[in-house]
Amino acid sequence: QVQLVESGGGLVQAGDSLRLSCVASGVPFSTYAVAWFRQAPGKQRELVAVISHSHGGRINYADSVKGRFTISRDNAQNTVYLQMNSLRPGGTAVYYCALEKYGLGRKDESVYDYWGQGTQVTVSS
Repeated sequence: QVQLVESGGGLVQAGDSLRLSCVASGVPFSTYAVAWFRQAPGKQRELVAVISHSHGGRINYADSVKGRFTISRDNAQNTVYLQMNSLRPGGTAVYYCALEKYGLGRKDESVYDYWGQGTQVTVSS
């Protein structure tokens, strides 16, 4: 059974930092692209950052987070991280991690095979 468990969300002030984690089980983690999406109230889910499977060597970010967020993966721990710095109120959303087998880092959420339950991030002004 595949499980993705996110953690690290919370309530912070604008300008603060958070690090989200997503631990995967039940899959050969290194063969999957791993992405972070977010969904704000009343809005569609959007890609925040994605890192390709381990031999793909690609990372992509949404323009709105470039220079502030960093995605990384630890294949030995089956974990992907999202370091979020200089958070803004517009970053308030539920953040989800997702896996795509042999993925190279696509934006289309429909291609992702597995999803976590999400973790809430709230940024106050």
